[in-house]
Amino acid sequence: MAKIKDNKNVTCLSNLNCKILHKKYPNIKKILIGDGRYNNLPNNSFDIVHSNATIEHVGSYKNQLLFVKECIRISKKFVFIQTPNRFYPIDFHTILPFIHWLPKNIHRKILHIFGLNFYSLEKNLNLLSESDLKNLCNELNIKNYKIIKYRLFFAVSNLILFIKK
Repeated sequence: MAKIKDNKNVTCLSNLNCKILHKKYPNIKKILIGDGRYNNLPNNSFDIVHSNATIEHVGSYKNQLLFVKECIRISKKFVFIQTPNRFYPIDFHTILPFIHWLPKNIHRKILHIFGLNFYSLEKNLNLLSESDLKNLCNELNIKNYKIIKYRLFFAVSNLILFIKK
């Protein structure tokens, strides 16, 4: 984050008001409120588009496709999409072990039973695996991509989809 702190070329896009970022990173160029699946930014607006732990919150697989497609559209060169790995033993959102490995409909029912209603809805949490990221790329006909695996202790905790245009 040290390099971002003084970088005057960073633009943030969120569906939430992130003006608090200006206090921590006063050199941020712009903070835009919008939808990562559909926005009014011109094609090739940014050299690099980076998304950290967002794609699992845009909803259905179709919405995740739209999100990746939009990231590519507004990028000139590179896209980095980071997401927690669905098959890491602990879900970072709920801090519950293993139940997110079950079929998604069963996982959602258990979350609802535990009172985690927000996370039980697909529109709020739809975890991805490495094969899900590959499927997204295949469906969008993305050929020049790589999936980087970040390990925490003994297992892959996060996945970074790196796309080069």
